[in-house]
Amino acid sequence: MKITDIRATLLSSVVPEEKRWRTDLGVAVKMDNCIVEIDTDEGITGIGAGQGNSTVVKAIVETQLKPQLLGQDPTMIEGLWERMYSGSRGQPALDRGYPQPGPSRRGDTLCAIAGIDIALWDILGKSLNTPVYKLLGAARTSVRGYASGGWAPGESAGDEMAGYVAKGFSAVKMRAEGKDGFSIAKTRTRVDAARRAVGPEVDIMVDAHGSLDVSTAKRLARVLEEYDVAWFEEPVSYDNHVGQADLRASTTVPISSGESESTRFEVLDLLRLNAVDVLQPDVAIAGGLTESRRIATLAHAHGVRVAPHVWSCGIIVAASIHFAMHAPAVHIFEVSQSASPLIWELFEEPFPIADGKVSAVDRPGLGFTLRKGLAERYPFVPGPAYVY
Repeated sequence: MKITDIRATLLSSVVPEEKRWRTDLGVAVKMDNCIVEIDTDEGITGIGAGQGNSTVVKAIVETQLKPQLLGQDPTMIEGLWERMYSGSRGQPALDRGYPQPGPSRRGDTLCAIAGIDIALWDILGKSLNTPVYKLLGAARTSVRGYASGGWAPGESAGDEMAGYVAKGFSAVKMRAEGKDGFSIAKTRTRVDAARRAVGPEVDIMVDAHGSLDVSTAKRLARVLEEYDVAWFEEPVSYDNHVGQADLRASTTVPISSGESESTRFEVLDLLRLNAVDVLQPDVAIAGGLTESRRIATLAHAHGVRVAPHVWSCGIIVAASIHFAMHAPAVHIFEVSQSASPLIWELFEEPFPIADGKVSAVDRPGLGFTLRKGLAERYPFVPGPAYVY
């Protein structure tokens, strides 16, 4: 089997003004996707998606990675990943047994590699009539989910979290900064309202999106200790691994991060510094299923649990479900409470998510079929996804 074509399609879903949410990232005005499709000479097409700047990811897929992959066997996934990662030195890297990436092999390039890698796993599964998670090596057929939202201001945060519990979730996540802006006092009010609303048995997570300095994060962590928070997510910038390690050493609240890290090498830095309790790789940022599997193995070896970051795109949800069914270190799965159609309306088939649980997909490959006419239904809109 050979790769005959690779296509990257940009989609946008504009968030209606009455449904826009605000956090420290700004006001969400739209969501973008870059969908990758790989055709083969045996009539099998694989689908994938990468995070990052969609227009840049599309350009990298089409101008850098596609020329490397045309004519290649799509089932040689490990080798193709190393070729993409090391670029022009892909073959020497394989011959010598160690990676030789250039300086561009981070950020949006890894997102582009991820989109292709996910599509290659989809092809392999379809060609063997087997679900991807079984090809990766299955650990389970279901996993606990948690509802990820939490933008409501003040006391209304309690109603929002209680609404997620009413859907069947036994764990919920809220943002450190809600629609009313950030202060430690405001976060305390919102977390207090959430805890009173959901009771002592429901896990509450708090996500700061890497927006705080270390001293502020320490002060907020002391507040969160009072509410038995399950984890404090991305408390400081992902540029500051040392600062995150300092924070972790100062608090009893578990620290989670990793969604913004590309490759196992950046994650290894977090693990060596003892900077994280829960690791959150995003398959569309870290480098795809191939690299996420390596990351999960590293985490498991360090006694660190894994909770994959899952957001923005239905294809990423699908790939993450297979990753979660594979990796023994995964203990919980993020279920977005965003109403974005790019998450929930991409496929003909529904996601196997019910009663607070995410289940395996037993159809071949990723197990999902893209709807027809997506580019016409969700045409790409230039501009930033968030405005501050």
